[in-house]
Amino acid sequence: MKKKLGLLLALVLSIGTILSACSSKDDSTADKGGKNGEPYEIKWYTIGTPQKDTDKVFAEVNKYLKKEINATVKMTQIDWGDWAQKSQVMINSGEPFDIIFTNGTEYVQNSQKGAFLAIDDLLNKEGKDLKQAINPALLEGIKVNGKIYGVPTNKEAARQTVYTFNKRLVDKYNFDLSKVQSLEDLEPMLKVIKEKESKITPMATFKANLPYDYIFNNEMPFAIPFDGDRDKVINQFESDLTMQTYKTMHKYYKAGYLKEDAATSKDSWPMDVENWFVRMGDSQPYADLVWSRAAKYDVVSVPAENPVTINDSVSGSIQAISATSKNPEKAMEFLNLLNTDPYLRNLVDKGIEGVHYEKSEDGTIKDLPARIDSYNVPTYSLGNFFILDLYDNDPKDKWEKFEEFNASATTAPTLGFHFNNDPVRSELAAITNISKEFYPALATGSVDPEEYLPKFNEKLKDAGIDKVLKEIQKQFDEWKSTQK
Repeated sequence: MKKKLGLLLALVLSIGTILSACSSKDDSTADKGGKNGEPYEIKWYTIGTPQKDTDKVFAEVNKYLKKEINATVKMTQIDWGDWAQKSQVMINSGEPFDIIFTNGTEYVQNSQKGAFLAIDDLLNKEGKDLKQAINPALLEGIKVNGKIYGVPTNKEAARQTVYTFNKRLVDKYNFDLSKVQSLEDLEPMLKVIKEKESKITPMATFKANLPYDYIFNNEMPFAIPFDGDRDKVINQFESDLTMQTYKTMHKYYKAGYLKEDAATSKDSWPMDVENWFVRMGDSQPYADLVWSRAAKYDVVSVPAENPVTINDSVSGSIQAISATSKNPEKAMEFLNLLNTDPYLRNLVDKGIEGVHYEKSEDGTIKDLPARIDSYNVPTYSLGNFFILDLYDNDPKDKWEKFEEFNASATTAPTLGFHFNNDPVRSELAAITNISKEFYPALATGSVDPEEYLPKFNEKLKDAGIDKVLKEIQKQFDEWKSTQK
């Protein structure tokens, strides 16, 4: 009898353990979302002006996601001007969410402080398809301390700065753009526009381009030359090239080719306002077609530099998974689908077929008024370009040209290197303030560089630039020694 009771008790305990485990598994699945549970809601924050039809579009998105990965997505856009502050407050507060748009320095700093998850393991499992789809240079370039903390947008991986011109004025005065090889080559054209086009500003405010790989950004005095000694970190504001470039800009400023308030102006020079002749910006294949479509008049560009893959160009658009995510696996499943499934990618980007755009028999698309008015989201911030439908006036080889562009680029010396500023935090704070004081006026030509560059460099010395240069060089050398 005792033996039978013992066996019966053991059986009851075993059944209880099994039921408990099943219950625990079911509860976990229900909490996180899965084939046997309720769909998990993915909270996604991204940049851009909130759109009227977002809920309508994501009702369709979520029908599809429930079927494919048993999840839904709540996408919240934060407007451009509010993004930097609001997104960082949200991250710092520890608010639970799943995915957030990030880029550049913010991506690196938030990764370093643990706000984002390292996703290397997730990329090898839930994200294995997107890992195959993304340009390896993008993944390599966004590594922080050897780990990947986000999914970069698969687009142009390189940067190429260009001079962009109002084509109507180029044609009107028969300007030969093939002669434009440098900043100095603009002068004859600027002179004509100044004399003959009173309603046109010859140069939309821009800061002169210099051929350096910047450790932080072009305002800060830490860089490595693209040409020359690619192993040495320097203060580029001490170079002869910088002096010559700023002297040219000052000459143009004095001639009235830029607005008087160029150093302080917040004017973004919207492309659809035809009040400029030449501007500078970062390009991509067939960018002139995109810009002309937005401007409603034709523009034409010539290169100011050769394509180069730098940290900023590979980290310009990233979706990171928050360390506060309750289900990072499900978040990665969504990102995997968004970057590999053409139906989902086009739906999130362009809206609903027949409502926001129409598709032709050849597969190309054309925007309808509702897309412009009610669902116009920034394409670059969302995901893989190479599975987007082409517009009816896009070249058929558009995505092939993107791949050629990426393949043609040289690699910057610091691609994949991210400086840890903890040892020189106070010096960098002082240098940042000094750079903000001097750089805008110098780079727009608003002041005489022969007077102000020496003052700038003297203040940088006093603020401890040599200590920072030494620390950057030390970390850069250490990083290089780990590269294959």
